Amino acid sequence: MDERLLAAEVAAAWAVDVTDLVFLPVGLDGHAWAYRVDTSDGGRYFLKLRRGEFTPAAVLLPGFLRAQGVRHVVAPIDLPDGGAGRAFGAYRLLLYPFHDGGSLWGRGLTDRQWIEYGEFLGRLHAVRPSADIAAVLPVETYRSSAGERLRLLGEQAAASGTLGAFWVRYGAALHRLSETVDDLAARVPHGRHVICHADIHPGNLIADGDGPLHVVDWDGPILAPRERDLMFVHSQDFGDHPVNTRRAELFRRGYGPVEPDPTLLSYYRSERHLDDAAVFLSSILNSDASPESHANDLHWLTRIAETVARPDYVA
Repeated sequence: MDERLLAAEVAAAWAVDVTDLVFLPVGLDGHAWAYRVDTSDGGRYFLKLRRGEFTPAAVLLPGFLRAQGVRHVVAPIDLPDGGAGRAFGAYRLLLYPFHDGGSLWGRGLTDRQWIEYGEFLGRLHAVRPSADIAAVLPVETYRSSAGERLRLLGEQAAASGTLGAFWVRYGAALHRLSETVDDLAARVPHGRHVICHADIHPGNLIADGDGPLHVVDWDGPILAPRERDLMFVHSQDFGDHPVNTRRAELFRRGYGPVEPDPTLLSYYRSERHLDDAAVFLSSILNSDASPESHANDLHWLTRIAETVARPDYVA
């Protein structure tokens, strides 16, 4: 990537005087990258660069939610001549406000932020999509492609010098997980659909200390039962300081009385593990990726595999 050309493109597109472009090693999406953009007037912005197109929902939904009063949402900044996305060769660009503090994956949420987390999801799930927004939002079907992708990739992994030993150790557990997902998909109750962020773990919550929450990464929103989001709250798998009895009570204080359906929670947790495993397998088997990327992906893949291979694992 020629960062001088990238900086010039951002300056021309959003009419800002760019003085520095700083790469940010954040996120696990192998098709997207992030930069901090500094400007001559002391401003800072967050630039997201994606190979290929952003989905229409990723571009349109955040601004719609802010217009509905959901203040936590970090929405892309419109271009002076309208629209939000900008083409840059084979890539697309979105520019956002920059918020200090970093994600809450590692340090966790304070008591006040657990309540605010609940307030945010309660407000999000209460918003009725407009016809235009509903037209671009995917709708839950409970038909995951992750199992088939895993089966195809497993054959490659078993023959791979990089992943052969891993597959011998964990392949059977991952195949069992695929069967679990299929079984749960056949039994889930089809609940009322609401707007879901669909990746609302603490890594996508930004805050400065005990300050207000800013919700980022609206790349994959969906119309689905609220358990699609609540899975991240009630699971132990996301963040270094997951929910416990006290945190669950604080969350309910913000969200309101909620009794998530256990079958839906199990489906979404196991399907997420399966999908992540397939994504990381595909990335590791990609010979074009860097050694650093392979090492990072193998770390997360092993973490998932160790979780689902435990004798006490319950989806």
